[in-house]
Amino acid sequence: MLPALNESDTVGDIASAIRKHLMEDVPLVDELVVIDPGSLDATAEVAALAGARVIAEADVLPGAGRVPGKGEALWKSLHATTGDLVVFIDADLEDFEEHVVTGLLGPLLTEPGISYVKASYERPLARGLLGSGGGRVTELVARPLLNAHWPALAGVAQPLSGECAGRRRLFEQLPFVSAYGVEFALLVDALALVGLDGIAQVEVGRKIHQHQSDEALGVMAAQIMRTAWWRLGLADGAPSAGAGSDNRRPDNRGPGGDGESYGSTLVQFRRIDGRLVPDTQPVSVSERPPIITIPEYRAAHPTAS
Repeated sequence: MLPALNESDTVGDIASAIRKHLMEDVPLVDELVVIDPGSLDATAEVAALAGARVIAEADVLPGAGRVPGKGEALWKSLHATTGDLVVFIDADLEDFEEHVVTGLLGPLLTEPGISYVKASYERPLARGLLGSGGGRVTELVARPLLNAHWPALAGVAQPLSGECAGRRRLFEQLPFVSAYGVEFALLVDALALVGLDGIAQVEVGRKIHQHQSDEALGVMAAQIMRTAWWRLGLADGAPSAGAGSDNRRPDNRGPGGDGESYGSTLVQFRRIDGRLVPDTQPVSVSERPPIITIPEYRAAHPTAS
């Protein structure tokens, strides 16, 4: 499944490669789905021409409304698909090759005890490769948080990778964070449910995609920090009554747990004509509950766990 918002330049090549090599040449992939949250460019048309089934995010579980963010597309894709194994691929990859999919599926097909797989890769930059492959938010925010509070996950090279795969029965039980914290939350929640022995990572080569501005990365970092606080039983940095020995369970979430959000804003500054001008961005975090709790999902997927 590809979540694709305004990715007309790249989504077609990715979908074409998957369809040709993994559906026509070798019948490995059963469903090729693009979830479009409302692109303003030709993403939907390009993906459809490449052989993907394109679904508007708003058409999936319409009665549940919409929570902004990538996590919404991932969460709703579970309702729109049927496969026992689900692979998520970012739609902005510029050098995609089908071995990313086969690599992610490998541990799930060969190791019954593996439930969740993360991709590890090199990231080329203008002056060579990033040594660890991790980006700035990974190295400055996500990795220190994991090492401090979830040390069992210290060996995950790419905790924020958008390329991952898992068993449906696991994804059905996980809440999906709406914002940039979705990959972080899925990883720590998977640890809580299946343990470290249920998680694998695979090398998939290189990842080339568009790099974001420092301002955008600041918003990403703030949302990941809030996601971590949420999972640790904290609210806006203040310890809650539930923080403590049981603070790593995926059901230890923020207020509501059903899409209700908490959080505030991030004030950043830009220098315009010699003056510092504040720019305030929302960094609130919200999440969807495990989709197995949604009656419409259970009705459409009668074998759901």
